[in-house]
Formats: sequence, structure tokens, C-alpha cells
Amino acid sequence: MKLLNGRELASYIKERQAKDIRRLASNAVVPKLAIIKTIDNPVIDLYVRLKNQYALDIGAKVDTYRITQAAVPELLQKLNDDDTVHGIIIQLPLSDPSKTDELVNLVSPSKDVDALGLQAQFDPATPMAILWLLSGYNVELSGKKVVLIGRGKLVGAPLEKILLASGVDVSVADRKTKDLNSLTLSADVIITATGRPAVLTSEMIKPGAVVVDAGVASEDGQTVGDVDTQVFEREDITITPQKGGVGPLTICALFENVIRAAANSRKVI
Repeated sequence: MKLLNGRELASYIKERQAKDIRRLASNAVVPKLAIIKTIDNPVIDLYVRLKNQYALDIGAKVDTYRITQAAVPELLQKLNDDDTVHGIIIQLPLSDPSKTDELVNLVSPSKDVDALGLQAQFDPATPMAILWLLSGYNVELSGKKVVLIGRGKLVGAPLEKILLASGVDVSVADRKTKDLNSLTLSADVIITATGRPAVLTSEMIKPGAVVVDAGVASEDGQTVGDVDTQVFEREDITITPQKGGVGPLTICALFENVIRAAANSRKVI
């Protein structure tokens, strides 16, 4: 088995980002991210902690707000008008998911570092992280059959759009897909992002395939991915590790957008 180690790549990116931030700081600009969350959830809480730690490591700042969903529009207006805030993210899911589109489109496009709004100026973090990971390990998508499991707002839908725009042969499976096994068995590269544990099992993967697990779920108090644990016993595939695959690069990609937003605010880098 060959592992796609996101932590290894992330260390190089983190070093470069720290240099970028020192350059910005010399011009009196310190990149700041504002995180808004409306519910308490173990997966969300984990990612908020990781983002805070990453910011500390590279010299950026993070302000976290735990508020009711009804208070989000007023807070967004203040953050949009605050020149010291360069990126704003609303942690999903919301307490009322039906309001997601309405609220994410209230984030200023120049600060929409999650790229969820219709006018977003950045690439979404997790799709960017997946492509960085594959590129970093020389996994070529051109001429390959790619299957993407999940069409969610954060990962699946934007990644499908990016891959199609690049001319990649990609098929997308969602809850309506009737024969997922046949689809995945035809794939050279499988990218899964459903947040459902064990949605991809060993019997669904052909020899020599590349598997990227970008799903995050909570099971029995543990944070797990989409791939069944037995898959990691296979010696004939290339796969992200159970810990340290896409996740570390997603945080890198998010802060890449925050740094760019900060630089754009002063035209520094």
C-alpha cells in the first residue's frame, strides 16, 4: 500500500505560508480569520481547534464566535466592514440548514475564504487540498476514470465543477445512485466525501486504484472517514491514511485563501 500523506506536504506549505505572513506583517498586515458557528458538534469543534492551532503556528489570527443563527446576519455585517478581518467562514451545518445559501451569500466575496457564496473569489479549501495531494504524489487524472462519491456543498459539488472544467472524466455518485459498486469498480481514482462511515468497502475497489477519503463523520465518539477500515489492509492500492490525509491540507488551503485575502486588502504580495 502506498499512502498519500497530507501531513508531509502540509509541512512544506506551512513553512512557506509563515514566510508570507512575516512579509505581510512587515507591511502592518496580519491575516485574520473569523469563524462563526451556530451549533456544538464534535467534528466542528475539532476543526475549529485545528484552525486555531494552525493560525498560531504560522502567525495568523483567528476569532471564533459561537452565536445563534438569528444573530449571524448582524455579525456578518460588522465583520464585512472590519478592515482587520480578511476571511470569514460560517461553520456548517447550521442549526437550520435551510438558511445556508442565504447566509453564506451575506459574506463579502473578498472575505469568502470557504468559497461558498455565489460571488466567491477563491477556490474552496477541501477540493483544492485534494488536488494538491494528488499532484504532490504525481497522481495524474488525465486519461483516468474518476469517481466522486458525494455532491455536498463543501466538497463534492465544487470538486465536480473543477474536474469537469479541467476535462477530467468524472462520474458522481450520490444517494440516488443505484449501483455504486459497479461504478466504483470501474474507477482508477475514487474520491469520497459523504460523511458516512464505511460507505466505501474493499469489495468496491479494483486493484491498483487510488482512493482519497475526504469524508469526516463522528462514530462512537471517534472522528472517522468514509472508507471502511478493512480497506487499509489492502497492499495493492494507493490511499490516504486514516489520519493525516486530506485534513491537514484543507487547513493549509483555507489559510492560503486568508493570506491571499489579506494581501489583496493592501496589495502587498
